[in-house]
Amino acid sequence: MTELIVEDRGQGIVLASLNRPDRMNAIDRGLILAFEALLDRLEGDLEARVLVLTGVGRAFCAGADLKSDFVESGGPESTLMSQLSLAKLMQRLCKLRQPVIAAVNGAAAGGGFAFTLAADIRIAAKSAHFGIANARLGLSAGECGISWLLPRAIGLSRAFELMLTGRRFDAVEAERIGYVVATVDDDALIDRAMETARLIAANAPFGVWMTKDIVRANLEVGSMDAAIALEARTQLLCGQSGDFREAVNAFLEKRPADFSRND
Repeated sequence: MTELIVEDRGQGIVLASLNRPDRMNAIDRGLILAFEALLDRLEGDLEARVLVLTGVGRAFCAGADLKSDFVESGGPESTLMSQLSLAKLMQRLCKLRQPVIAAVNGAAAGGGFAFTLAADIRIAAKSAHFGIANARLGLSAGECGISWLLPRAIGLSRAFELMLTGRRFDAVEAERIGYVVATVDDDALIDRAMETARLIAANAPFGVWMTKDIVRANLEVGSMDAAIALEARTQLLCGQSGDFREAVNAFLEKRPADFSRND
């Protein structure tokens, strides 16, 4: 069975569906390898504009599969290697040139929650629910970058409350606290994600790439001055691109821009 179903949906939109429905799409080594192969492909694919992630069946991803070879029992060294392999995958999603949209159906827990957190945009089905139960299991809730990303997404106090209690929260609460941008009926989830993906894909590819790049980079700078300096240089770089010239020409000629004619 293919653990990750990858479909090209046109307009440069790639839909990747976690496909272990009998295990609620829990993470094993095979799924990590499939994701690594997908990211290898996307990093070199200038035609791919947006990545949409979702899960097959009744869950997005229930976290690590405790019955698989991913959860090691060979001591701290092997366990650390497993942790770092998954964390590296989340880092690659954050740094991916293409924007990532998580279309969350059902459970997104543990490592599955980390997948949603590494995405740039999150849309939830009404069935979606989220949780970081590590503290309830005698573990630290800081894994896969969660302790760094989550406070930046929803604020420090809310992040602490969710991580320290380990409680589950649903799609309605996720939208209220700004974790997801929208909550929709389950049967409308992929359509809603594709609508957002098409809006992104219609824009200048280089401008979209640089927008994601600069927002992610400026999460780490220490001052507004540093952020503005990076913005100014990025804007100058974009201004020299074929995308910008095409956008200006399209405006002057009163026609839609055709960014496919530019590299």
